Amino acid sequence: MPEKSTRNISIYPILTVNFIGTLGLSLVLPFLVFLVERFGGNALIYGIIASMYPAFQLIGGPLLGKWSDIYGRKKILLLSQAGTLLSWIIFMIALFVPVIVLRDVSSSLLGEFTVTIPLILLFIARAFDGLTGGNVSVANAYVADITEEKDRSKNFGKMSVAMNLGFIAGPALAGLLSVTVYGEKLPVLAAIIISLAGLLLIAFFVPESRKCADNPESSSSEKSKISGNEYEKCVTSGQKSRPGFKDAFAIEHIPYMLLIYFLVFIAFNMFYAAFPVYAIDILDWDVAEMGFFFSALSLMLVIVEGPVLSNVSMKFSDSQLAIIGSIILGTNFVLLAFGDVLLTYAAAILFAVGNGFMWPSIQSILSKLAGKEHQGVVQGVSSGFTSIASIAGLVFGGFIYSQIGAGVFLIAAVLIYAAFFMSFRLLSFEEAN
Repeated sequence: MPEKSTRNISIYPILTVNFIGTLGLSLVLPFLVFLVERFGGNALIYGIIASMYPAFQLIGGPLLGKWSDIYGRKKILLLSQAGTLLSWIIFMIALFVPVIVLRDVSSSLLGEFTVTIPLILLFIARAFDGLTGGNVSVANAYVADITEEKDRSKNFGKMSVAMNLGFIAGPALAGLLSVTVYGEKLPVLAAIIISLAGLLLIAFFVPESRKCADNPESSSSEKSKISGNEYEKCVTSGQKSRPGFKDAFAIEHIPYMLLIYFLVFIAFNMFYAAFPVYAIDILDWDVAEMGFFFSALSLMLVIVEGPVLSNVSMKFSDSQLAIIGSIILGTNFVLLAFGDVLLTYAAAILFAVGNGFMWPSIQSILSKLAGKEHQGVVQGVSSGFTSIASIAGLVFGGFIYSQIGAGVFLIAAVLIYAAFFMSFRLLSFEEAN
């Protein structure tokens, strides 16, 4: 349960931060593949650049989560957002740098591509954004700090809604901006402005949520005020009591929860790697039809994770919602294997309902198990697990699809069904707490 001094902190500023972060990211990703090709890359190079963010987030996420437990959520959110802003500035520089060829590569294994200076800058931009990309894990810890246990599933659902709204608005805004004479420069400029807005929002409207009056590591404290909210600024002494990564794995049930995280995210990313190719090869969709599908899917997720989850969470526990959601989500992947347009849209409905019930509930259970003292480090470690799963899912999803086609969705279904059976154990976790 949050402390009395944090109960009055509004969740809406951090929801806005979440929305802004997703909006900035989704603004540029739709035409990233075209930039890569223009700068000399091929499909392999695009895949590597796309994986730079989760790969470096694997390093930065757990570390930033740990730091947020020590130094406070606000400072680390500011650091992470500043890193995102700098990464987009580097991205913008790549658009103005001449395409100077450093090396031509022609290989039967790697294909043909050219190493150029702007291509290297894209690598650096995506890697740096990933390294400082712990804002999701820290934002989740922030929500856990200010939320009572009975409202956690609902509030984590709101976090997912904010992200999905960003994914709806970003590509649409990118489409409008990129048709101007400025091409990709205008969407990238928009990403820079949006990231700056996020930085200012955190600085002036997001109060510190990390209270450490009860933290044994604190030797003294002094009162400070930020945006009219009084909080305790801890002056730490002694490193032994600071939470570390081993502390996360030592918490009862956390390793089990991280395994469920891992299975779910591998399945998700196998879907995201295979579905665009599947839609072109099997469903014969064009870019517009694919864009409509993902927009419709995101809109349904917003509805489910918003008003629907708010009502359902009052009738079912987090563990029950995780069980119900996972069986629905697994069935969605089974329907995709048939290669029928009508079944694909039916699968999208199941995806929205299954994911909308399951994912916020799993996040809620994880935050309850972490307790007050280890929210940041646990959320950071979970972010690391999702990064590993994202990389593995993207790589193997594309490879498996090239071997067995739509059968890849059946493998994803098996992974989700495994998470379904594992979720029954979550009932005992909630009873113990």
